[in-house]
Amino acid sequence: MKTAEHVQVLDREGRLLAHAAEDAGPDAAVSTCPGWQVRDLLRHTGAVHRWATSYVVERHAARRPFGELPDLDGKALLDWYRAGHATLVDALDSAPADLDCWAFLPAPSPLAFWARRQAHETTVHRVDAESARPSSGHVAISPGFAADGVDELLRGFHARERSRVRTEKPAVLRVRTTDTGDAWTVRLSPGAPVTTRDADGEADCEVSGPAARVYLSLWNRLPVPRLTGDPGLARLWRETSAVL
Repeated sequence: MKTAEHVQVLDREGRLLAHAAEDAGPDAAVSTCPGWQVRDLLRHTGAVHRWATSYVVERHAARRPFGELPDLDGKALLDWYRAGHATLVDALDSAPADLDCWAFLPAPSPLAFWARRQAHETTVHRVDAESARPSSGHVAISPGFAADGVDELLRGFHARERSRVRTEKPAVLRVRTTDTGDAWTVRLSPGAPVTTRDADGEADCEVSGPAARVYLSLWNRLPVPRLTGDPGLARLWRETSAVL
């Protein structure tokens, strides 16, 4: 996906998140994030947006502290969230293509990284906000964007040494999105996972289904759509894949 497309998704998803949060109310439990209420979700996502904006605008070359969460609630918290989201969208939309700042996952450029990362951050948390609503409304995630998110998670986050998805004996997990025709082979071992975007070789376990369902299941927001092979590897993923 192009950077401009990620920014468009970020814009839309951030607005949807605020609408769902307003509909649910600050006290509502976020079922996809046990222990959180909507106010926790807004504080967290709004702080992430401001943290990301600081890199894009101030061009920091190294990681900076995340910052404290605001002591706000109700309408004031919603207004604070909406303002930070709008500022991030504007910053990314107006940033130069040769933006030079810190990024923590592989990407064609820092600008591409921050647009992609914040689009997926906000989409997953929009789903969280919807889980707290009294109504059953749900906005679909496009298959292409969902497959992009699967790729970011597998070949980005879980290619890092800090990934805890490890096995004592080598094992292979296959991930397949049936509506986009994409596949990933995740080789597990005592070291960090190694993922290639292919379906080469035998797999001990395969997770498959529509891209949006696979995407949200790998982020532990939904059950696995379809599982074949060793269920222990899917259980390992659910227990150890939380992003640190």
